[in-house]
Amino acid sequence: MKKFWKWTNQMVLTEETQEQTQERTLFLNGTIAEDSWFDDDITPQIFKNELLSGSGDITVWVNSPGGDCVAAAQIYNMLINYKGNVTVKIDGIAASAASVIAMAGTKVLMSPVAMMMAHNPATIAFGDSAEMQKAINMLAEVKESIINAYELKTGLSRAKLSHLMDSECWMNANKAVELGFADGILTRPSETENIEQPQVSMMYSKVAVINSLMDKIAAKCKIQKETDETLIPKATGRAVDSLLDRLDLIKQHI
Repeated sequence: MKKFWKWTNQMVLTEETQEQTQERTLFLNGTIAEDSWFDDDITPQIFKNELLSGSGDITVWVNSPGGDCVAAAQIYNMLINYKGNVTVKIDGIAASAASVIAMAGTKVLMSPVAMMMAHNPATIAFGDSAEMQKAINMLAEVKESIINAYELKTGLSRAKLSHLMDSECWMNANKAVELGFADGILTRPSETENIEQPQVSMMYSKVAVINSLMDKIAAKCKIQKETDETLIPKATGRAVDSLLDRLDLIKQHI
């Protein structure tokens, strides 16, 4: 069975007691539930058994573009109900469903070069208008469940979180900390706490970029009305009456 997680165990020396204890680390890499979650109904139970096979604090490294939201919800629930502390460390990307799993951490730390992304859930539906409406209602409820996890972690309002998801927001580490999605930024163990961290927070919004582009295109294509009289071309040539008089004169000599 192909799994998208991997457990490793190592012995570490605790500073307080100078005793060696076993530290467990979980690596969540790749697309969540891409293969095995739908192939084997007991996969969630296998993950739970591995999680509960030991005790003590654990570290969860996340580098995932997301995947199945139901699988993510199950992992989130298992981690948030775990007896020990769960430190989540994002070393690459925690996007979509993976960002939900990250919210289960007692502490969430991001690499200074990592990214986090939140967006609305999506699905594939087939059928008549009634079936399409069922799919729309289902997605609305899934979104509310995702907002539940974000709200518990960040403390942001549901309206603010919904807007972020609508915009498909991409956050760097500083922005994630600023909004409450993360608690801190990973640094070298030897670095002192007095070193001031850069506070350049950036967030990319797909909707904002599209709207900005459309505004620029509209401004370029807009036809300006010329109201200056000096710009209006003046009529040239002879008046109609003058031409008629000339025509009568010619007829008299024919």
